[in-house]
Amino acid sequence: MKIVIINKLLKETHKELIRKTAADIGGSLLFVDSEDEITPEFEDCEVIYGFGMKNASKNKNLKWLSVPSAGVDYLFKPGVFANEECLITNSSGAYGVTIAEHIICVSLMMMRKIDHAYQESVNGNWSAPVKQHSLKDCRILVLGTGDIGCCFAKRARAFEPACITGVSRTGKCSDTSFDVMKKVDELDSLLPDTDLLVMSLPDTPDTRDILSASRIAMLPEGAYVVNVGRGSAIDEKALAESLNEGRLGGAALDVFKTEPLPEDCFLWKTRNLIITPHIAGNLTLDHTLNKNVRMFCDNLENYGRGLPLNNLIDKNKQY
Repeated sequence: MKIVIINKLLKETHKELIRKTAADIGGSLLFVDSEDEITPEFEDCEVIYGFGMKNASKNKNLKWLSVPSAGVDYLFKPGVFANEECLITNSSGAYGVTIAEHIICVSLMMMRKIDHAYQESVNGNWSAPVKQHSLKDCRILVLGTGDIGCCFAKRARAFEPACITGVSRTGKCSDTSFDVMKKVDELDSLLPDTDLLVMSLPDTPDTRDILSASRIAMLPEGAYVVNVGRGSAIDEKALAESLNEGRLGGAALDVFKTEPLPEDCFLWKTRNLIITPHIAGNLTLDHTLNKNVRMFCDNLENYGRGLPLNNLIDKNKQY
């Protein structure tokens, strides 16, 4: 079994763990920083861990692609796989901690006006106190209650919010950090009572523009929006209009419909908007990278022994 590992961030400890796991199932390994470095001997590999879409598009022998990302929307474009039966797994479950910390960070920045004070300090100004808001007694709505949403809810609980409401497709979640769970069908009735809306949704036909202009208008005056899922979930122009009008208190976007964000995009000049370049996740935190590799190794052992894979993507649902 030929296995290609595409990840330039791996440390020797990670490689040793992968080597041991591969040896246990009789696999041969190739470590590369990018798929352009795949040698001819491994072009017909059976397994790839990493972003190997170029190989996947021409390698009919590829049976399993394990991507280190949580989102997989980019894998459902025509021609991505030469072998349409290729299994896909993602790394959902590795990013909860880092993205939850990002959400807490930007939420406090907006509500405590840290972004305003910092910008004034960059300009050499001692800014005057301005009215602030708090996560304490805040009515929080979490749209998307997977690993990220649950990890955020656990941490937000420590700030003593008024309530944390989770919203999912089924309206069910076993995590006790949520005060109540609701179905997506009930979203319209929940938005008017939301102070902080946190979105961590995948890109699917059902989630695109779920926060439409009409739903943005349902949020109360002064509400805040954080999106760490996919940019396709928000009507960006409607959000910008509401921010520029001063109706919403602020928004923090880490994901966008077009990435990188074009230089002439209207969002750069939108009031009370914190823009981060899709950095809430990634493998930049040691905890995330360590867990990501461990998850792959657990799955590699399963694969080698003919056992079901964890995090197997449903190609019909696209997540």
